[in-house]
Amino acid sequence: MQEELFTSGRNIPHIDPFLQIWHWPISLYLFLGGLAAGILFFAALFYVLGKEKEYPAAVKFASIIPPIALSTGLLALVYDLTHKLYTWQLYTTFRIESPMSWGAWVLLIVTPLSFLWLFSFYAEIYPKTEEKLQLLKKFKFLATFEQFLKTNRLYIAYALIPLTLVLGVYTGILLSAFNARPLWNNAILGPLFLTSGLSTGAAAIILMAKTKQEKHLFGKIDLGLIIVELALIVHMIMGYYAGSQVQLEAMQLLVGGDFTLMFFGFVVLLGLIIPASLELIELIGFKVPVIVPAMLVIIGGLIFRFVMVEAGQLTRFLY
Repeated sequence: MQEELFTSGRNIPHIDPFLQIWHWPISLYLFLGGLAAGILFFAALFYVLGKEKEYPAAVKFASIIPPIALSTGLLALVYDLTHKLYTWQLYTTFRIESPMSWGAWVLLIVTPLSFLWLFSFYAEIYPKTEEKLQLLKKFKFLATFEQFLKTNRLYIAYALIPLTLVLGVYTGILLSAFNARPLWNNAILGPLFLTSGLSTGAAAIILMAKTKQEKHLFGKIDLGLIIVELALIVHMIMGYYAGSQVQLEAMQLLVGGDFTLMFFGFVVLLGLIIPASLELIELIGFKVPVIVPAMLVIIGGLIFRFVMVEAGQLTRFLY
């Protein structure tokens, strides 16, 4: 057998391939997009099921978070762009094969819908504010518009359910579509990011909930999502082990590499296993401050995005 060794001296930044240009704004954007998608999904789902009175935090009170989260995430995304003034050109076309095009258009639809969903509950959520400002009395068109939204709220909910699922999946597919990044080039990232977004959304609802019944239900939901997320992470790592040499090398960043502590310590242990254990203990009947597991899930979801974005840019195919 004749052994041949190929070497290349090319290492031109931003060309061969070089992608260490995605920094904290992208990670923040992916996290906030997933969080907003999770909250809006549960809000729309429970409204369609007719449970808005039983679970007001999920349907009404937590709905203040998605408009803020999506607006902040979009600002972070635009801030990270090199040519900010040309952002509008993304909406002059639609490429069905481009995850970024899908995400841009879904965000264009979901973001205003999140504001409309919140405004449809304005008088119910903030009665004291309305009593003080009397916006609906002073501006009749606002009262008419709010009544229109209330009448058509069910249609908004039906639209939000599939759109939020697409938004949650897109945050992972955006990374997995990069074939030149072995750590990202994994089909499991879409379902994993969606599950993580739903989990952080459920945790946010737990923080906003005022009744024990609602906290108990979303504790169960979050526990189930954490179990699914852990299973997907195991599947992802096993996929790397069964992959090519470059995928094995990429996986070593998470298992025995620079990101091991962040991934297994802060994401898997503090962000998933400990919150799941606390939620299970609470469901059994022991008193556990729900703010602890909920905050750990949210922080773990945020760190997970930072780890995947930063670690993924360090991996590449070498020829």
